Amino acid sequence: MAGPMDGVKVVELGVWVAGPAAGCILGDWGADIVKIEPPGIGDPSRLFDKMLGADMPFNPIFENDNRNKRSVVLDLRKPEGLALAYELIDAADVFVSNVRTGSLARLGLDWETLGARNPRLVYASITGYGLEGPDADRAAYDVAAFWSRAGIAGSLMLPGQPPPFQRGGMGDHNTGLAAAGAVCAALYERERTGEGQLVSTSLLREGMYTLSFDMAVSLRFGVDLLPGNRKTMGNPAMNNYQDSEGKWFWIVGLEGARHWPALARAAGHPEWVDDPRFKGDAERALNAEPLIEMLDEIFATRTRAEWGEVFDAEENLWWAPVQTMQEVLQDPQAHAAGGFVEVPDGEGTTLLPATPVDFGGRPCAQRNMAPDHGADGDTILAELGRDPKTIEALRKAGVLG
Repeated sequence: MAGPMDGVKVVELGVWVAGPAAGCILGDWGADIVKIEPPGIGDPSRLFDKMLGADMPFNPIFENDNRNKRSVVLDLRKPEGLALAYELIDAADVFVSNVRTGSLARLGLDWETLGARNPRLVYASITGYGLEGPDADRAAYDVAAFWSRAGIAGSLMLPGQPPPFQRGGMGDHNTGLAAAGAVCAALYERERTGEGQLVSTSLLREGMYTLSFDMAVSLRFGVDLLPGNRKTMGNPAMNNYQDSEGKWFWIVGLEGARHWPALARAAGHPEWVDDPRFKGDAERALNAEPLIEMLDEIFATRTRAEWGEVFDAEENLWWAPVQTMQEVLQDPQAHAAGGFVEVPDGEGTTLLPATPVDFGGRPCAQRNMAPDHGADGDTILAELGRDPKTIEALRKAGVLG
């Protein structure tokens, strides 16, 4: 089955990750995604294979965000190329782009122009810093706008330590998911009004929302929450510990009164429940450092797997292993939860990470791996009514890649 967005036509002018991620999510949900790419290398994320440090046979980062799409190469600097882009967008339901708004405006691909041409169009704009303000057209990757400027890196810094590095695409994928949700809401409203609209999100806004737990406290109380220090956590039942093999796990006892007795029993010290030093939340916070030291010594005596059996025997002791990427890939629950998809790839399939939503009523079906640069140009132009002779002439003129 094609998914709940079967029949929705999307034109994507996306680069790197955030825009293509939004397109990928919509494609996973069943939409027809036409990806417009420039001549030359195309979407620069096609270079990720080289950035991994070698001449790799595959480009998994590009593949992950560009499956279920079709690619057409158009030189938008040429009038004929821009005219073809207009024709595609005029017939589309959605236009998605994370190209800088100034560049889009210079090409005539801004909301004012495209919305006037196609009043039913949902125009999804993904930016670094938003559509207004002094930095509206400032270039940004997610490390800049989402991780750094939104306060996430700073909120994770321990005193005297440098800011931590972000993993690739964390902010981009979250922002792409926000954009996809906004597109769906706008399409729903269009069903009632018949009119499209501009929807927008930004890496900065997504970073701020990701950190909104902390930000709400700062707004209301005028203070910042300090980053967690495992040696002095006020609630030792909400902390990470290390086993005898050096593997880490997290005890997730957010409600101290509920979870502390189970942790004390699991650690082999049920008498701690009534110990005056640890009996209440305030007492445990006051004596957190020596309590954590004792727990460290205890947890270092067994493996994580052995402790897991002990923890699972307690109804109110919740925990999770701190897994490496290879452990996640082998985790049966990650597979059972739908965390991976088999994408048709020639005569076989390729396993890739799934986007994070399933539909019970109309499940999505993966259609194809990421397309080669311009692989679908002839088909897409034929759908616009161009015959093979015209298509070849456009290619010779450098309009079509």
